[in-house]
Amino acid sequence: MNQLSLQPDLGIEHVAELQATLLSHLDDEAPLQLAGDQVQRVHAAGLQLLHAFVRDRANAGRSTTITLASPILADAARSLALAASLGVDTPTGEPA
Repeated sequence: MNQLSLQPDLGIEHVAELQATLLSHLDDEAPLQLAGDQVQRVHAAGLQLLHAFVRDRANAGRSTTITLASPILADAARSLALAASLGVDTPTGEPA
C-alpha cells in the first residue's frame, strides 16, 4: 500500500498542484491512502478533484482511501455530500 499526504491548502488556487500530484498516482496498481491530517483549507474544487480521482481509480479497479481526515476536510466533505443530495450548486456554480 502506498501513502500520499494531501497538501494543507486544497483551495481553488492550489487545485492544479493537487491535480499534478494525484495524476502521477492515477495508474498505481497498489492501493493508495491519501492522508488528510494536514488539510487546513478546502474549496469545493479541491473536493471535486479528490472525488474524481478516487472515482477514476475505482473504475480502473484500484483502491483509494482518504485516511486521517482533518476536521476541516471531514466537515467540507460532509457539506458537499449534503449539497449533492439536495441538488444544491457548489460555490463554483457547478452541481455538487
